[in-house]
Amino acid sequence: MKLLVINPNISTSVSELIRSESERCLLPGTEVDVITAPFGVAYIETRAEALIGGFAAMQLAAEHYADYDGVVIAAFGDPGLEAIREMLPCPVIGMTEAALASASLYGGRCSIIAISNRIKSWYRETAEQHGFGQRLASIRSLSDPLADIGRVQEDQGARLLALAQDAIDKDGADCLIMAGAPLAGLARSLADQIPVPVLDGVSCAVRQAQMQVLAGSQTRSAGSYAPPPEKGHQGLTPALAALIGRAC
Repeated sequence: MKLLVINPNISTSVSELIRSESERCLLPGTEVDVITAPFGVAYIETRAEALIGGFAAMQLAAEHYADYDGVVIAAFGDPGLEAIREMLPCPVIGMTEAALASASLYGGRCSIIAISNRIKSWYRETAEQHGFGQRLASIRSLSDPLADIGRVQEDQGARLLALAQDAIDKDGADCLIMAGAPLAGLARSLADQIPVPVLDGVSCAVRQAQMQVLAGSQTRSAGSYAPPPEKGHQGLTPALAALIGRAC
């Protein structure tokens, strides 16, 4: 089995965090490749940035998916997820949906620990879109500017741990999600210091993608996720044109 993990941000340092955590979650015989968006922003905080990241992820998925059994979108908020899932014939998993699905199995309410205040509204909307709004205890976030997105865990580790404890003590969280690819691996390193289950979106998504591939065919020929209809197009890359439009 081969998985393609797409970082919709341009930060290669974050891609290395994603790669390290992904490799810890692989079943025997599974391989993983991590690729980074060629354009966009260092890390996604807003709806506009998510739209750009989603388009970057869509282009990468179109160019590379044929060599893989499944695709993971490795940015919290899952930019481009539903469109890419509609476009591709293989399983496509987002780290937010995977983390929320995993959190639901623990029962009770869950809090999200995020890297910035600006990101909170978009994260809340994403949780609500996945039907998790009523089970979301809180979203707690860092408030200081981030000097280096690839070093958030080292630079802000103590603060992130304090936010996690506040979510438990003050918000009643029964489970935590460390949100965003820059926090990949933090849940594992803090697990023995946090008294409730703590989840990592990357590991949840990579594990779920493997399960989807093992479950068998994902081909869709009907329903809202059937391949897009053929139509004229202009300005698309050859890879996108082969999947969207398909008629010159």
